[in-house]
Amino acid sequence: MFIVVGLVLAVLIAGTFALLMERQSAYDSNIERIPEAFPEEAERPRKVVGDAQNWLLIGSDRRPGETGFQRADTIMLVHLPADRRSVYLVGIPRDAYVAIPGRGNNKINAAYAFGGPKLLIKTVEKLSGVRVDHFAALDFAGFTRMTRAIGGVEVHVSREVRDPWNDVVWPQGKVVLEGEKALLFVRQRANLPGGDFDRIKRAQAVVRAIADKVVSRGTLTNPLRLNAFLEAATKSFSVDANVTFSTLRDLALELRDVRPDDLTALTMPNDGSVTVRGASVVKVNRQESRALFQALAHDALDDYIEENGGVNETGRVN
Repeated sequence: MFIVVGLVLAVLIAGTFALLMERQSAYDSNIERIPEAFPEEAERPRKVVGDAQNWLLIGSDRRPGETGFQRADTIMLVHLPADRRSVYLVGIPRDAYVAIPGRGNNKINAAYAFGGPKLLIKTVEKLSGVRVDHFAALDFAGFTRMTRAIGGVEVHVSREVRDPWNDVVWPQGKVVLEGEKALLFVRQRANLPGGDFDRIKRAQAVVRAIADKVVSRGTLTNPLRLNAFLEAATKSFSVDANVTFSTLRDLALELRDVRPDDLTALTMPNDGSVTVRGASVVKVNRQESRALFQALAHDALDDYIEENGGVNETGRVN
């Protein structure tokens, strides 16, 4: 979703520069910064080649630093290639069974609960060998505000699905998601044929649907709706302290030619669910994941996809 904000800013800069400049101070003050989000430099991988960037994006029930148990419900590596002609969303299953530095083996989302952004970044970098350039966390309340601000988004459901935990039925065909309904959709795992893997695809589909809606004429030509979305979005994210509004503005200019069709979604290769000490976890396919992450580190995901496939369908989901 953070990259969606970048896409919006790109279009704004191209078409409504004066409006953006007038509001940039307000938007900037809305964004919460996370101090010392990154591990010690000596423990980190080298930066990717060229000007490519990797953002670690999570969806969580709490903001970083809030009291109480924090869970990373959605984890994505967002890769921006050096040419800025596309965006790649690499979903990491939250139940992926990995080594958490100093904590032994556990589900990857436990890293966020144990040590916040710093330990999660350290864990992802150890798993992937890929350096995380920036971190962004979206809380659930913010997600509901964002979808309300643009009047909901549309996704296509391939078959009727019931959510037994929340007593919701998603009909086959077009479904409009807004507010709490959108949150229930991206968080459901029970009764999905692919479990957490289908949930990853749902989250990626909603990212694309938000991008579609925000860059549509109905939003871009409606200053009130557009401002409401940007207010909601900037109030919903926490980012590492190195991210300034200038960072976003520069990124937006670089992404000005990117549109929703240029978003490519993948899932980290895995061997499905297994049971470890009585708990269901996702077994990482080390060999195939290594190939994916090496391609990411060398800014060569197009070559990886051409050879291995693995692109998730976001136009139609379970």
